[in-house]
This record gives sequence, C-alpha cells and structure tokens, in this order.
Amino acid sequence: MRKISRVAAMIAVVLLFTFVQIACQPAADTNRSESLAPANTNSGRETVDTASIEAELLRIENDWPRVIKEKDVAAIGRVEADDAIFIYPDGSVGNKQQDLNDIAGGALTVDAIEMSDLKVKVLNNDAAFVTGQTEFKNGKYKTPDGKAMDISGKYRFIDTFARRNGDWQLVAGISTKITATAAPTASPAAPTATKASPAMKPSPTMRTSPAGSPAVKAPTTTSSPMTKATP
Repeated sequence: MRKISRVAAMIAVVLLFTFVQIACQPAADTNRSESLAPANTNSGRETVDTASIEAELLRIENDWPRVIKEKDVAAIGRVEADDAIFIYPDGSVGNKQQDLNDIAGGALTVDAIEMSDLKVKVLNNDAAFVTGQTEFKNGKYKTPDGKAMDISGKYRFIDTFARRNGDWQLVAGISTKITATAAPTASPAAPTATKASPAMKPSPTMRTSPAGSPAVKAPTTTSSPMTKATP
C-alpha cells in the first residue's frame, strides 16, 4: 500500500513539472508566420494569349471565300461544330449538315467573295466571337425546286467560336443583309390657303375625293441559307 502511494506521488510530481514547462513556453507568433508566407500573386488568374487567338480566328474567317469557291467540304467539317446553329438572313435556322449539303451539291455559286471589317473579341482561352462583313458578287443559290435565287450583296455577320480539344470551332452564327436606305427628301411646302368668297360655296355634290392609298410594296425575296458569312 505504501509502495503504491509512493508511485502515485512520483507520477504527480512528473505531471506537475511537465505542466510548468508547457506554461512557460512563449506563445507562437502567428503574425510573423503570416508575414513570412509567400504571397499568392496569381490568385488563379488565367493568362489569355489574345494575339494568338485573334490571328487564328482571322485566318479561319479569311479562308471562307476559298472554301466556298473550291467546295472544300473537308474544311467545313473541321471548322463547323457538329452541334452548330446558324440563323440565316431570311430568319430561318440551319446547321452544319445543311451547309455541307449546299456546298457539296453545288447549290451555291458565286464569282467572288470579299471579307472586310473583321474584328475579334476574345472572351477567354476557349471562347471568342468575330464580327465582320461579307460581299457576294454574282451569287446564286439553287432552291430545292430548281429555281436560281440571286444572293448578291453585302451581309453583316457575327460568328461565335469555342475551342474544343485544342481546335477552334464555329458553334453559332447569324447574318443579315445590308440594305441601302435612301436619304430623306424634304416635303414641298404647302400652298398658302386662300379664303373662299362667301358667294363661292361648294356644291353639295362636290365631295372631296378620298386620300390616295399607299404605294404597294415590292415583293421581297428570301435569301438562301448559305448567304451567311460562313458556309
């Protein structure tokens, strides 16, 4: 019994000594640790190679005249995404397969295509869009019923690109035809009204004729699905 009491006393002394050592140690300087830690200057910010992306997308856009004239369906297959959606100048909606059919089947013919006013807006490393203007010279589109539609003229477009598996692909596009607007002409001055003589009252049978009906609008032709900037 005394042996057990002696062991218990020794354990109590050891525990007390250990507690005193821990209490006497200086507290850790948390401010110093934070100040010595390296600063994270990047903060996960993405580095975008804007110049390289702009050059690649301009190359793609400027190659469309050759692609269409040479009926390069392989190039269309590479550049246009399988799930691409296009809105044509007549308001209809098309896709990649329709473009491939139009080019391969010879539905679209044109003497020359000119690209101009191209501008690239880079959103990030994997998304960008291009705006610009396309002019078709002596362009014809053969409709399914065999008729040839004139699609010559200038078109304004916007193309949306996405980088997939390292390659830039066209995923959406919309175009509209640029129509010339006539300058407004000044209307002729109204003649000064003269007071009628009291004796010159109009006869009850002399009724004023109705105003002329507005001019009939010329029929408009819908543009072909291929009159967008991209094939």
